[in-house]
Amino acid sequence: MGSRTGATRAEVLSTVVVVALLVLGIVALWPRTADPAPTSAQTAPAATDADLAPLRTAAGLDACPAASGAPAAGPLAGVTVPCLGAPGAVDLGAALAGRPALLNVWASWCAPCRAELPALSEYARRPDAVPVVAIDVQDDPRSALALLGELGVTLPSVTDPADALRSALALPPALPVSYVVRTDGSVVRVDPPTPFASADDVAAAVERLR
Repeated sequence: MGSRTGATRAEVLSTVVVVALLVLGIVALWPRTADPAPTSAQTAPAATDADLAPLRTAAGLDACPAASGAPAAGPLAGVTVPCLGAPGAVDLGAALAGRPALLNVWASWCAPCRAELPALSEYARRPDAVPVVAIDVQDDPRSALALLGELGVTLPSVTDPADALRSALALPPALPVSYVVRTDGSVVRVDPPTPFASADDVAAAVERLR
């Protein structure tokens, strides 16, 4: 009887160990949704136009695009977001309707974004470049403007505080990521999402996907 009790206890202990190892294995393999923004960027007090005014002046961003007059189509239709470089909002679908464009999604806390922005800026200055619009996501606009001013990048930029573009574009968790907007309003992601190292890299991606 004693040996049977001892065996039962050993079996129970063995079962507990196996179950614990299975749970640990499941937890280790369970997919995680990366939170691309640091907590400080998410909890910083909302910036007012007065807060942003001196940073906007220092950054000197190009004007956000205005409505082209063509009917908006595709996933950007009806998506309105704040302009980063000046007070006001941009109907991005209407602004880009009927023409190709490149959207680059970035944030000031993203190191690869910081390295990529100058290449995008150099491409945008080429006479044959399509319009480039930078989309700052999950970020403090003060930090975004400060970084653009530091880098000397003046790309027209918008923000996405309500995740309208994040939803429309089905953004992945990792940054940076770029999209080519086609003349019919359809949007295609640049894959693989390797950060652009040069203006030539940007031009090649646009020509391949436009």
